[in-house]
Amino acid sequence: MDWKGLGYLVSIVSVLLLGAIAWPTDSEPRWHVPVLIAGMATSICGMGFRYMAHLQQQRELKKIESEERRR
Repeated sequence: MDWKGLGYLVSIVSVLLLGAIAWPTDSEPRWHVPVLIAGMATSICGMGFRYMAHLQQQRELKKIESEERRR
């Protein structure tokens, strides 16, 4: 199991739940909605980028291990 991937998935769900709770009411300024959406989106994108870096690192480690076994 990829625990790091599962952790990022849980973090994404957390961002969505917190965003749902923080959703502005009609009495709040209109600019709160796009700022909240942008904050949620950038947080989720950041987690995606970190996970992609993790996958790349894992591929590189497997490549190095494979090369070491051939020697």
